[in-house]
Amino acid sequence: MDAIAAAQVLSEIGYLLRQDPEEKFRAKAFSAAAWSLAVERPDLAVLHARNGLTSLEGVGAGIAKVLAEAIETGGSRYLDRLREQVNQPARDDESAIDLTRYQGDVHAHSNWSDGRATMLEMARGAEAMGYHYLGVTDHSPRIKVVNGLNADRLLAQSREMAEVQAQVPHVALLQGIEVDILEDGTLDLPDMVLELLDVVIASPHVKLRQEPAAMTERMLRAVSHPHVDVIGHPTGRRPGSREGASYDFEAVFKEAARHHVALEIDCDPARMDLSPEMARLALDCGCNFTLDADAHAPAELAYVPMGLWMARRAGIPQGRILNFLSLGELTDALH
Repeated sequence: MDAIAAAQVLSEIGYLLRQDPEEKFRAKAFSAAAWSLAVERPDLAVLHARNGLTSLEGVGAGIAKVLAEAIETGGSRYLDRLREQVNQPARDDESAIDLTRYQGDVHAHSNWSDGRATMLEMARGAEAMGYHYLGVTDHSPRIKVVNGLNADRLLAQSREMAEVQAQVPHVALLQGIEVDILEDGTLDLPDMVLELLDVVIASPHVKLRQEPAAMTERMLRAVSHPHVDVIGHPTGRRPGSREGASYDFEAVFKEAARHHVALEIDCDPARMDLSPEMARLALDCGCNFTLDADAHAPAELAYVPMGLWMARRAGIPQGRILNFLSLGELTDALH
């Protein structure tokens, strides 16, 4: 088992542990170890032969034991047991997805909003991952603490993007926005701004406990907006700490499919949204997907390799995930 496959085992364990509030610290430990593997990509077989697994960042004796079994057998009894406990057994129809064909991430942040790195640093990170494109999708103004972008700041950002693009020519930078879905389903920026962007991700961030019928109308309005390309982390949940929004998921997913709006599988271990179970429903409703890190720093781009198991568990064919499209194909799909 290579480092990426092992990272997905640890990532799923962390995800399942988050279902139990008493296990939140252990869940974070497994997720952190998974991230370390996805970033560093060590030769696990060599380390295991040298009894050196605990030399990896974030890997203590307990996680090393899980890793050792995964390396030796290709599986994990601990993971199997957790799946049984939360009634999420492995499926026979899990999809085969080739991570080496992943073309780029369309949801990333920079220090133009709440990211912790410059646009150039994010572009360099995407280049290091071998990406062909990166969506720079900073926040809209609604949530003041994230320093969101209005029309004037988006224009200023576009000037910097042109400068960064000249320095990182092999990664196409897509200027976008993660725009808030307001309580009535309208968006946090006017159409005349949204229509100029390469990618528009509309996300629910506030008032997630809105009454389900009202939340359904809110989401239906968002997925039918002509300038929305992707619904970001569609429930807004944070497993183990915050429930997501409740609405008529089937109705919203069918409407998203009708309008060719993709649904995101956000691989941030604090989100994992859509869940594999919800993504399966969306697949049955005819939706396409994006598989994104929602990265706020270059190293967080590794959330995708560690979170790929979610799409596999959902049985999503690789051809239904937009990130596996070439730049030209992606542009056509988004517009």
